[in-house]
Amino acid sequence: TIRRGAVLVLNHFSGTRIVATPAALAEAVWPVDALALRTASDELLVFPQQHDVTLSDPHAIIIDDGSYLGGWVDESEGLRFLASHCEWEMPRARPAFAQGAAAGLPIKLWLTDGRILFIVETAFAADFLECWHE
Repeated sequence: TIRRGAVLVLNHFSGTRIVATPAALAEAVWPVDALALRTASDELLVFPQQHDVTLSDPHAIIIDDGSYLGGWVDESEGLRFLASHCEWEMPRARPAFAQGAAAGLPIKLWLTDGRILFIVETAFAADFLECWHE
C-alpha cells in the first residue's frame, strides 16, 4: 500500500533539558518563540536551545540536549497516523503537549489548531519514519 499523504520531514531539534523543582519550572518565563514542554513534574524540555536560563531552584540541572528530531504535519494527517499507531487518546484542547508510544516508539507531540509537531529521539527516527510511510 502506498500512502498518499503528507511527507514528514524530521529536522534536528536542539533544546535545553531542565530538571528542577516543580515550583521553579512553573514560574519560569520563556521567550515568546520558545516551546517549553513539561515532560514530568520536575522536568522540562525547551526548544530551541536556551543559553541564559535563570531559575529559583539553586540545584537545577540545565543541559543542552540535541538528541531529538522533529517535524510538523497537517493536523488531519497526524491524527490519521496516530489513530492507527497509537493506543492512547489525544488531548482535545489545543494547544496541548502529549507523550507516549506510537507504533511502539516513544514520541512527543505538540498539538495546535491545524498542525502537529512530532518529536522523536534521534535513535528512533528511522523506525518512526518507516512506520509513518507504511
